[in-house]
Amino acid sequence: MQFGAQRVLDALDVEVPHGITGLVGANGAGKTTFMSLVLGLRPPTAGSVDVLGFDPQHDGAQLRALLGYGPEHHIMPDEMPASDFVKHLAEVRGMPRSEARGRASDALWLVGLGEERFRALGTMSTGQRQRVKLAQAIAADPRLILLDEPTDGLDPVQRDEMLALIRQISAEYRIDVLLSSHLLEEVERICDNVVALDAGRLVAQGPLSLLVGDDGGVIVDLVDVPDRPGAAARVVELLGGRGFDVRHDGGAGTRIEVIGRDPDAIADAVRDAVVSADARVGRIVRRRRRLEDLFQGAER
Repeated sequence: MQFGAQRVLDALDVEVPHGITGLVGANGAGKTTFMSLVLGLRPPTAGSVDVLGFDPQHDGAQLRALLGYGPEHHIMPDEMPASDFVKHLAEVRGMPRSEARGRASDALWLVGLGEERFRALGTMSTGQRQRVKLAQAIAADPRLILLDEPTDGLDPVQRDEMLALIRQISAEYRIDVLLSSHLLEEVERICDNVVALDAGRLVAQGPLSLLVGDDGGVIVDLVDVPDRPGAAARVVELLGGRGFDVRHDGGAGTRIEVIGRDPDAIADAVRDAVVSADARVGRIVRRRRRLEDLFQGAER
């Protein structure tokens, strides 16, 4: 995908499976552009897009009836009651007017705004407006919903509630979800699959269970011994010299992370390095691979 001389998405080959898929990457990685291609809001510069068996550029009406979308920005009419807003967008997606009002009410009750459904959108809090966006995305009984930063602006408690609600809706109503977020921790909490983008390029995709897990290496906490300065740096040097991917803050910190898929072999190498460096170990534990590792690996 290209805008003038700027290439936003480059050689992207992605397949989104059933369940909840996290679309992750830093701001500017191309997540919103990717969603706009899926929605048919922009044509691809090259290649093709297939969504639920439809071409978004040529089958827009049929596709809109199967999709729900929660945008990142809070662009909603302040004077309109939440129920009218959700009803209107259900009609836009092809739902008959006779059904849309009832579905709007049901969706607002489902997201916890049943008592507030007749309030004007402009009087609602950020958390309530995020729930309204989720309600309108699910009101027309879609097969797939796209949620762009659905926890933006929420405090930790509200974020937990929103993530639990998304998970519940996907599981109970068998709705697939493509969730865009720059917060990797929340994606690890609720997603089944991941598509990771960095500067418009695909870093990784696949089941979350294969991309993160407990076989990510080991964490070594050394004991800070005043009369042995530089022991941690020496351990890092020895492990790096044996070809291990080692992460250390480079300062006086005593925590070392050694990345790899064979924790037993890493632990043996750490033992040898600690002995050679005359260091002292306080703790060695298995390290869990994180989504963050995908991006750090892409930078090297």
